[in-house]
Amino acid sequence: MSSFFALTSRMKYINRWGLMRNTREENIAEHSLDTAIIAHLLCQIRNKRCGGSVDPDRAAVLAIFHDVPEIITGDLPTPVKYFNSDISRAYKEVENAAVDKLIEAIPEDLAEEYAGILRCNDEELLKIVKLADKISALIKCVEERNSGNSDFADAEKQTLKSIQAMGMPEAEIFISDFLPSYELTLDEQA
Repeated sequence: MSSFFALTSRMKYINRWGLMRNTREENIAEHSLDTAIIAHLLCQIRNKRCGGSVDPDRAAVLAIFHDVPEIITGDLPTPVKYFNSDISRAYKEVENAAVDKLIEAIPEDLAEEYAGILRCNDEELLKIVKLADKISALIKCVEERNSGNSDFADAEKQTLKSIQAMGMPEAEIFISDFLPSYELTLDEQA
């Protein structure tokens, strides 16, 4: 019996932004889908506009699974996770142990394929997925602000600053060409 896929279905029960007042809860399943869509787009931008050659489909798959360890660890808020180097290092160890446990829950004939996703070492794609993860967080901040929730104002500024610090041209393109539409109503977008 394999429990990995039953475990991944539990992503919908793990809420993000635990330290923040939310107008609408967001779970890691929906966040992972958003991150996958954004990662795919960022790869297309890199390939079409920045002369890159990355695999958008692989990036999307990595993004789908990027928060799977949180099924075991829960979503540790960013300010806690990066409070200091000791906490960051300890959390990374916990996260690695969670990945080990999850891989053990995959049938042996499939484990290598999923280990290659959960333990991917393609730095270029991982950086794109990290950027997509941050852009997804930025969009959440924009949505909360548009709903009248000022609790996300500082998070929005810090997230934008963190995105810009990554120095990736596809981030600037996303921010200028795509992010403004998240400020619009459905009627304005159509």
